[in-house]
Amino acid sequence: MKPLQPVSASSRVAYGIAFFALFVALWSVATFGGYVQRLFLADPITMVREGYNLMVEYGFAYDIGMTIWRVVGGFVLAALVALPLGIAMGAYKPIEALLEPFVSFARYLPASAFIPLLILWAGLGEAQKLLVIFIGSVFQLILMIAVAVGGIRRDLVDAAYTLGATDTSVVRRVLLPNAAPEIAEILRLVLGWAWTYVIVAELIGSSSGIGHMITNSQALLNTGQIIFGIIVIGLIGLVSDFLFKAVNQRLFPWAQR
Repeated sequence: MKPLQPVSASSRVAYGIAFFALFVALWSVATFGGYVQRLFLADPITMVREGYNLMVEYGFAYDIGMTIWRVVGGFVLAALVALPLGIAMGAYKPIEALLEPFVSFARYLPASAFIPLLILWAGLGEAQKLLVIFIGSVFQLILMIAVAVGGIRRDLVDAAYTLGATDTSVVRRVLLPNAAPEIAEILRLVLGWAWTYVIVAELIGSSSGIGHMITNSQALLNTGQIIFGIIVIGLIGLVSDFLFKAVNQRLFPWAQR
């Protein structure tokens, strides 16, 4: 191996599968070998059996669908607000000076701390869960997008002005095209964070969703179902991550390494 030396697509897949196989092997040794009590950690076979029961007998597919809807809904709302604000902050320094202190302050506030207030304001329905994801994502997106837009090379902006571009044209034809690949990557990364917020939102006052199932399984000490729920979240996140990467590669092939 050499630093930054790329690997082929087939090798990348092989490495990824090998690590998952190693992880399952260590998990099996720990549980079947008696090193960890099954009360605290179910073995892989028990996890698969409990997952099958969840899907067939308890309608877990509905919970999965509800969780995906909440993640997508809250994240899209956050992106719709963050994109124009982040672009404006990155392009115009007065707007950055106005908004950055508050955005930097707000992004350190844990979304879970707002749940009691959001329950008071929006009740226990879908609005409360969407707002948790929105609050957890929007401030991170705004600041990261602003940094991406504001980091465009100054000589490109100067060249555009030399060629007679207006302020609006500089933003539309210089800043945005150059920052677009990085903005797309930012959206991909923050989508992963949104999954952590939705589980927190579903742990309290929810009657559906993966987080709701995990809470019920914890009360029954059913670690097989808990692990199955966690793995489902990871698999959905992995699929969405690959889809995001594929779309980004199709839209911005020049930005790929």
